[in-house]
Amino acid sequence: MSRLPVFKAYDIRGAVGPDLSEGFAFALGRAIATELGAQRVVIGRDARASSPVLSAALARGLQGSGVEVLDLGLCGTEEVYFATDHCRAQGGVMVTASHNPITDNGFKLVGPGATPLPDAQFRAIETRVAAGPARASSAPGPYRELSCRDAYVERVLSFVDPSAMAPMHLFANAGHGAAGPTFDAVVERLQGQGAPLTVTRAFHAPDPSFPVGIPNPMLPENQPLTRDGTRAAGADLGVAWDGDFDRCFFFDHQGAFVPGEYVVAALAQALVARAPGSRIVHDARVAWNTQRVVRAAGGLPVMGQTGHALMKTRMRAEGAIYGGELSAHHYFRDFMYCDSGMIPWLLMLAQISTTGRSLQESFAEMRALHPSSGEINFRVADPEKAVAAVLADLAPEATEIDHTDGLSLSFADWRANLRNSNTEALLRLNVEARGEPDLVAEGVARITALLRPFADA
Repeated sequence: MSRLPVFKAYDIRGAVGPDLSEGFAFALGRAIATELGAQRVVIGRDARASSPVLSAALARGLQGSGVEVLDLGLCGTEEVYFATDHCRAQGGVMVTASHNPITDNGFKLVGPGATPLPDAQFRAIETRVAAGPARASSAPGPYRELSCRDAYVERVLSFVDPSAMAPMHLFANAGHGAAGPTFDAVVERLQGQGAPLTVTRAFHAPDPSFPVGIPNPMLPENQPLTRDGTRAAGADLGVAWDGDFDRCFFFDHQGAFVPGEYVVAALAQALVARAPGSRIVHDARVAWNTQRVVRAAGGLPVMGQTGHALMKTRMRAEGAIYGGELSAHHYFRDFMYCDSGMIPWLLMLAQISTTGRSLQESFAEMRALHPSSGEINFRVADPEKAVAAVLADLAPEATEIDHTDGLSLSFADWRANLRNSNTEALLRLNVEARGEPDLVAEGVARITALLRPFADA
């Protein structure tokens, strides 16, 4: 059982002040140094006002244990992942709360090669932080500001051939998060290598006050910024990121938001086309469309659990070329099996160039063949009893029952997944169907009725 509530399933998040302070960050640095046996650690931070202070305290804690600190400064989470591997560090720490409220912050941790920390090691770090910082080293470690952006840009561009891209107009919404400077570096190199790309930028400069709200494009209320901007610019597609840009969201030329499960299928299709027979790890929440597309492309779909540590571990075990979640996390074997918010839009531009089909055309068939509900959240007093009630009622009709991630029930023409959130006290429901949107609505209504008696008043 967690002794510190800010230690979540696989990262650290909480309110600045009550939960996260300079003292906490300092103790965390000491704990990481000890548990990882680290001699060198890469750190980076997002655009939040509290991030520089927490990052500096983290660095002091690491240095106090004799660790060499390589500080990337303002960057994306994936740049910390890349630099941890590129610089042969024993660990990497990103100071970020991603899309959490403006009063929050947090830390994302990785080990050598940007691998997820084993749960036992993560919990051992928690125990050390709870106990307070260890005694200082007699020889403080060096501190160095570092940029690996050129090497990072080279890596992400290795996924595409810029000279083969068709003329395209991209609307990019950074949401005043950390994405802007890194996106600019990618675009400059992309255009320099022959890509005829036009870009319209919006809310581009990092701004800790987040004047248009915390960047979280998955929320419907945040999508009009990119929808309207894409339309007004006459762009071929729109892209938006969350605060630390490890998630990438797509909008077609008419500004329509593209649900994550269809993006997963499209990216899987593109990568399997380059390497037939490859394995693709997809999350269990919405599966049928991805499975159909991957098999048709000559790949092997593998169902995995949601969550970056779980997905990365499963991908490594399977040797999968790609892994995707409907939450817009996209993982790539050739990017240390890590998630990236820059590689997906590059792949999407390449795919449009190859097929000559717009995003709208590409996803129309997927939507028609496999409509889905989108994720629906329920607050229930006893999640275990609520899920058991759904299982007891629907199991006699199910053609397949799967527990890869929560409860998945398949029927002749529709499928449902019900699972506990890894980060919030919620049950999350996704329903998909074969061909008939009415089946989705009926499935949602039926499960909602079963959950109603367990609603948390």
